[in-house]
Amino acid sequence: MAIRLKPTGVVVVGLGAAGGVAVLPLAQAGIDVIGLEAGTWLTRKDFAPDEIRNNVRAWPMAVQKANHEVPTHRSNSSAPTTRASSHPMMNAVGGTTLHYWAQHWRLNAWDFKVASETTRRYGASRIPKGSTVEDWPFGIEELEPYYDKVEYEIGVSGQAGHIKGTIDRRGNIFEAPRQREYPMPPLRSTGFLDLMSAAARSLGWHPFPGPAAVNSRPYQNRSACMYHGFCNRGGCHVDAKNGPHVTTIPKAEKTGRLKVVTRAHVTTIEVDARDRATGVTYVTDGVEYSQPAEVVLLASYTYENTRLLLLSKSKAFPNGLSNNHGQVGRHYFSHATGHGVTALFPWNINAWYGLPAQGVAVDDWADDNFDHAGLDFVGGGNLWVFSDRRPISAANMSTFGRAPGWGSAWKKFIMENADRGNTAYLQKTTLPYEDNYLDLDPVVRDPLGFPVCRITAEFKDNERRIGAFIQDKMDQWYRAAGALAVQQGAAGTMGPSTHAYGGTRMGDNPETNVVNRWGFSHEVPNLGILGASVMGTSGAHNPTGTVQALAWRTAEYLVKNWKAVTT
Repeated sequence: MAIRLKPTGVVVVGLGAAGGVAVLPLAQAGIDVIGLEAGTWLTRKDFAPDEIRNNVRAWPMAVQKANHEVPTHRSNSSAPTTRASSHPMMNAVGGTTLHYWAQHWRLNAWDFKVASETTRRYGASRIPKGSTVEDWPFGIEELEPYYDKVEYEIGVSGQAGHIKGTIDRRGNIFEAPRQREYPMPPLRSTGFLDLMSAAARSLGWHPFPGPAAVNSRPYQNRSACMYHGFCNRGGCHVDAKNGPHVTTIPKAEKTGRLKVVTRAHVTTIEVDARDRATGVTYVTDGVEYSQPAEVVLLASYTYENTRLLLLSKSKAFPNGLSNNHGQVGRHYFSHATGHGVTALFPWNINAWYGLPAQGVAVDDWADDNFDHAGLDFVGGGNLWVFSDRRPISAANMSTFGRAPGWGSAWKKFIMENADRGNTAYLQKTTLPYEDNYLDLDPVVRDPLGFPVCRITAEFKDNERRIGAFIQDKMDQWYRAAGALAVQQGAAGTMGPSTHAYGGTRMGDNPETNVVNRWGFSHEVPNLGILGASVMGTSGAHNPTGTVQALAWRTAEYLVKNWKAVTT
């Protein structure tokens, strides 16, 4: 029988990018919060600049809870199921923000109105067949103040392109209006990035430095980035990468209202006879605990958010919590992998070390920033070139058909060209479809005996066409900069991803959405859900900035409407 703990105001399940931000406005408002995290605290001492340890052996991700519950994947309901060897996400206080790239984007205004704007501009027939995409219940103007709060609270470096109607061509001219400049200037450029910027301008494009949750100068008593080059799969040893573990969580703890509980594996969300959440059950070292709470905020990432709801069955919710309309797990999509582009230059480009968030972007071909009238898809992609190279990754570079993949000729090629290759990072619009979804695997279970999440999803024609289109644009950009050869990669799969969306979508209609416009369940009014699982579109940019803005917005709504939510 579970050990019943002292009740609290709010229990937050997961202290990563979303939950780790939400705790601050709650604690500052005087609400008692218990933050349950499956991982532990890690510090700068845990983040050795070691390519083998971080990038090859993937420590500490390899020894975490998540790797015992890696989702299975199949391309469609008739296809065989496969399972990756490791989970892309991370259990720790701060979550995947410890080892993520720290690109910190806002969505485009179009991303909130994909269905209506596509219909208005090109006709309803341009919505891809089978897509379940619908407009968000609000526009970017409602989320902008929360983007601003998060950027200043955690610290984001960048160059604004559109402040209160004034365009600044040093930044992203396609972005929606913002209140003010970023709190820090962009990360420094390099000779290669300057070359790529000049090449983009020669094509008539509009390059700009991307936003990063990384200190370009000392911020809030934390160091500026050292550009040492090992944080793309590891934490920052000087705390210059701004995850919640060094920003919002410590600030929340100082209020005396937040208690962090680590190594807490949440298994169930409990409900009462009134169909209201009463708290959660979690396991630590085989001992089961019950944590009562007036409000439950679920922030355990897309796959785990969905899995925990489906596992939390009761008389009132026989198919899983908040799932009486059958929407939990629906409208799933991800950026996933593939559609890469790699170039070989005739000279050394000096791309050693640095970090993936240090780069130059082009958004001319993102979202609906260009006319799609003569094209056979909607959406687009962000083109990103960055400075990030280490010895092992350099040795694994493509030979572009100019040398074999082994032996003395291969060694000679690598030694001569190790600093002449570059691979772009391309993010593409991805839409939800009726037959892309999440559920529980009927066979594979975690060590506690619970089913893992199963992904049934594949790229559709619209997304494949976007990928091919932006690959061609990236090819053009590389060649304009002087590349000798360019290679384009395949589309990839929609297996487990760090950019996974949907499963608990947000919207005003409970027939097609799990949570309302404030992030609270349509069916369980004191259950809030945080993370990209509530997002209905992805845009062509990384999700973290939007995830954190939404988390702050949901927390602030709870503070202002405490009695309405809890009674």
